[in-house]
Amino acid sequence: MENPSPANPAINTPAMLSVSSSPHRHSGENTAYIMQDVLIALIPAALMSVVYFGWRSALLIGLCTGTCVLTEYICRRIMKRKQTISDFSAAVTGVLLAFNLPPTLNPIFAVLGSVFAIAVVKQMFGGIGMNFVNPALAARIFLLISFPSHMSKWSLPFFYMSSNASTDVVSTATPLAQMSSGKLATSTLDLFIGMHGGCLGETCALALLLGGFYLLLRRVITPHIPLAFIGTVAVIALIAGQNPVAHVLSGGVMLGAIFMATDYTTCPVNKTGRIIYGIGCGVITMTIRLFGALPEGVSYSIVLMNILTPHIEALTQSSPFGSEVKRSGK
Repeated sequence: MENPSPANPAINTPAMLSVSSSPHRHSGENTAYIMQDVLIALIPAALMSVVYFGWRSALLIGLCTGTCVLTEYICRRIMKRKQTISDFSAAVTGVLLAFNLPPTLNPIFAVLGSVFAIAVVKQMFGGIGMNFVNPALAARIFLLISFPSHMSKWSLPFFYMSSNASTDVVSTATPLAQMSSGKLATSTLDLFIGMHGGCLGETCALALLLGGFYLLLRRVITPHIPLAFIGTVAVIALIAGQNPVAHVLSGGVMLGAIFMATDYTTCPVNKTGRIIYGIGCGVITMTIRLFGALPEGVSYSIVLMNILTPHIEALTQSSPFGSEVKRSGK
């Protein structure tokens, strides 16, 4: 190192020799900033759900969102912790939970699921960033186990416009149920635009793709998990002799791959880990679809891979720069 001297005043100045830890440049992003982008990306699917399923869709989305925000506020007050409702994470959970519900579900069950998602899955584990599984999916599984018949009633698009919305008019079979029975009666175009029965936010693949492209452009998510998830589903369906496009566009694959499997808290942080994670989600989803008693397995696959995320990260983490690497035979 050069010695201090009057001829070199820069070296004599202590401020010029100060060293600080990274990051040296902040992007300006925070949780609220990211969650706002997610909410914006969910708008196309929310609008299409209201178009197809009417006021009941708007009711469930508003009820789940409001209940999640209110539950988080009450929990933080009871726990005497800093309020976090302004970061919009509770609102995102509410919208995603509503997207995973049937259009005609009793609103009381939607409230119960919202309270479970925030109070049990999120706040009891410390709040945002501490939950080990996706709160919206955990709440959906809770409702599926607790109220299976109510969570399995599907509606035809535009059923609310019928003057006689009887059970025969309202009820329909989802594309996955049609495939499990051996005959898919829904065209690829109808699958793509959402003209079929299903959960509120999963039917219109076009709207979900628009939201996904927005998140990619905003760099909120990376393509690794969605592509690995969707690609694995398509490949396994092809190997099984079934329609890969129908499997990708049916059920919750698009919604889960783009918006829920990519949850920052519950997915791996490195690229290799995310690819493994996405492939695992696809394998479990198709295993349940092809061999399980349930026609759909997206929720279970993502939750199971959420639990495995710490192990995936441990196996795929890179060595810090400058650390010694062990070599075989030494």
